[in-house]
Amino acid sequence: MNTKGERPMYQRKRLNINVKSEFQRWLLWRIFGVVLISAVVAALVLYFYARHETITTFYDAHIKLRRVSDLLLPVVLSGVGVSLLSGLALALFLPQKIAGPLYNIERTLGHVRAGSLLPRVKLRVDDCLGEVATEVNRTLEFMHTEVENIQEMQQQIRSALDAGDTTCAYELLERQEEMLQRLLDTEV
Repeated sequence: MNTKGERPMYQRKRLNINVKSEFQRWLLWRIFGVVLISAVVAALVLYFYARHETITTFYDAHIKLRRVSDLLLPVVLSGVGVSLLSGLALALFLPQKIAGPLYNIERTLGHVRAGSLLPRVKLRVDDCLGEVATEVNRTLEFMHTEVENIQEMQQQIRSALDAGDTTCAYELLERQEEMLQRLLDTEV
């Protein structure tokens, strides 16, 4: 049975292309640029090869060429080679622009999981996931501040109990429980 706000298992989320639109544009332009460059280079290879071959062997073509594929095979293979090289360049360099920042964020969150709220994500100025790193840092700062507030409240409770003021200690304990409940029950 579904509770309020929960989706059934079979219902698929709608595609939202407006999420992180700046990052999506950055990625799209990189991929489009590589595809465009490889298409232009492949077209240039085809043009210069076809032009060269037509000028030098046009008169002997009826003897040397038996099929059109004999002429086009080197051109097609050259185009495939250019496309593979540009695809390899995209596969090598584009993920690095994403994988490096993700690794830094993951490493920082590993330190947090180990028990420290003090580490912060440090990325280069031009890294593409800077907004994510900033949000992780803001969240860590918030959590650190909340833990400090709860520790301070705990000290006040201890001081009230040492002074024998149980009424004040119970009031502080209730405030501390509210703070903890707010941290644990917050829904996104």
